[in-house]
Amino acid sequence: MLALLETFFDIVRLRKGPDAIPYSWPVCFLALFLWLMAGLLMTMITPELDDADFLYGTFTGVVGLAAYAAIVVTSGHRPRLLQTLTAILGCGALISFIFIAGNALLPPLFSVVPFLGQNVVSVVATLILLWSIPVEGHIIARAIDRHWYLGIAVAMAVFLFQLYLYAAVNPNTSGAA
Repeated sequence: MLALLETFFDIVRLRKGPDAIPYSWPVCFLALFLWLMAGLLMTMITPELDDADFLYGTFTGVVGLAAYAAIVVTSGHRPRLLQTLTAILGCGALISFIFIAGNALLPPLFSVVPFLGQNVVSVVATLILLWSIPVEGHIIARAIDRHWYLGIAVAMAVFLFQLYLYAAVNPNTSGAA
């Protein structure tokens, strides 16, 4: 288990690709479980979020996974699909847990310095979550044997589509829908 978490951490740091993940359904289900638990924990500790937000977020996450799966399959790399989805789920869970830890640890740290406050915490937390775009781009680029820039473009497109979809399905958001 520790070796798997270390591999996810190496992928998040862009040092390894999805090929470092074992081709295993149990590992994929473990990554899915971690991803769901991270989303649930994030929903529980964020006062602005409720159960519906968890469901909307899970739905848009699954749609994003489906988009990545379609890209891997249509590019002719079907044998890499399980490892790719496992890497995306596991790294997404890891990034979410880092976000949760940052939200818990940064406010006391930044409250010591007078000119730093909640705004800095929000910016750092947002940057942690946005790191998922280059990570997913890296995973996709390695999975389909393409340049990293193409992977980033794909990940950015999937991310924007997920934002639009989240706004479309969530009646509590205003804007794009």
